[in-house]
Amino acid sequence: MNFAYTNQARRSSKTKLPSSGKYVAYRSKGNPRPHIGVLDPSSTTVTPLRFPDNSPIRSLHHLIEEWDKVNETLIPGTPVENINDVVILAPLRGRDIICVGKNYKEHAEEFHNSGYDKSDNKAQPDFPVIFTKRATSIIGNGAHIYPHPEVTNSVDYEGELAIIIGRGGINIKKEDAWDHVWGATIVNDVTARERQRDHKQFYIGKSLDTFCPMGPWAVHASALDFKNMHLTTKLNGNIVQSQNTSELIFDIPTLIETCSLGITLQPGDIISTGTPSGVCLSTGVFLKDGDVIEIEITGIGKLKNKVVDRGKAPDCLPVRQT
Repeated sequence: MNFAYTNQARRSSKTKLPSSGKYVAYRSKGNPRPHIGVLDPSSTTVTPLRFPDNSPIRSLHHLIEEWDKVNETLIPGTPVENINDVVILAPLRGRDIICVGKNYKEHAEEFHNSGYDKSDNKAQPDFPVIFTKRATSIIGNGAHIYPHPEVTNSVDYEGELAIIIGRGGINIKKEDAWDHVWGATIVNDVTARERQRDHKQFYIGKSLDTFCPMGPWAVHASALDFKNMHLTTKLNGNIVQSQNTSELIFDIPTLIETCSLGITLQPGDIISTGTPSGVCLSTGVFLKDGDVIEIEITGIGKLKNKVVDRGKAPDCLPVRQT
């Protein structure tokens, strides 16, 4: 894409953008169509972004694809709005999510001993366990998780660090993997456990509509310390998961190398890196109507969603819509 400056763009580019590194997909009265903005350092206001040619940025996928060309010349738009006055959307919709199973030692043992693991005859895998979640399962921060009582009675949460690919590639080597990381977000890998068990492979149990809360926003790698990120999940205010993301069985470079074996990773692809122990299947008490799940990761923020059963699944937006 060729970004030629207009006179207006030259003038606007003199205005300094907030430096938080946090990019949010949203809509509001001021920007009724989906828009990409940047948060201020206190995460209280959002400034809409425009490309150097002064066109509005509607998709984070598009921004990431053009990142190396435009990141130093993005233009702040108007209006600047309070984050509480906008509807926050999932930062990246439209593609299936690449996910990793059994990637923390204690969770691998927890899952294997639960009776729901039919994927292997031992707890800790020899190679990364890779599956996908359907793009239609993605929802944003604050959106409701529908429990699908007609399909499952064993809905579970899984708080996860999700890596966002920047520069695409195929057969990426571990030593080069960090060069392909744009940033990160949070994913709640909501799961129908008996569907995961009965179908052996994880796709059905992981892909029900609303079963992939994502957000609250995407954070660029320059604002993150991947060696010191702590994940905490709360269920109805009580801490149920707490672990440093550096304790993955297969680290992020290994996951990127694995997921690109003969497969081209694209800018904006997401790899959700796995969940710590402390999920519902360890107690046998699964999610129910009214439960609230909050997942917080150092440097990113807090993803919060409520389980709500209104008798039918909410309408699913077309996956092409950001």
